[in-house]
Amino acid sequence: MATLLIVHHTPSPNCRAMLESVVSGASAPEIEGVRVVRRAALAATAVDVLEADGYLLGTPANLGYMSGALKHFFDQVYYPCLDETRGRPFGYYVHGSDTTGAVRAVESVTTGLGWQRAAPAVSVAGEPGKADLEACWELGAALAAGLME
Repeated sequence: MATLLIVHHTPSPNCRAMLESVVSGASAPEIEGVRVVRRAALAATAVDVLEADGYLLGTPANLGYMSGALKHFFDQVYYPCLDETRGRPFGYYVHGSDTTGAVRAVESVTTGLGWQRAAPAVSVAGEPGKADLEACWELGAALAAGLME
């Protein structure tokens, strides 16, 4: 069974709504043969990354950058996972008033890891509306569907 690892930092109700939409999409009844594993960014480990087949990342944009928690996650897993996870699919969502720096940071680190973006990123400023939450649902569904055997 394939595993989709969702690594997130969810400090606000807006980030929580986006996470729940992503999880709902990844866990849709049409998705078969994919195990969805959620880990808070500060709790996720290199073992979690190595055991997964794809990744979905979620972060607020804090002071123009990804959250410190997601940065800590990347710092912990980068070298242990560098050679073993090249080419694996990933996607991500970002929430904040200015997501430009956070998007650039996530793209930079995942490029360094050699991960392949499998769906468009979801970037939301302000309270997520219906279309934003639908985009998050689609993001989760797309990543999980891509892992189906």
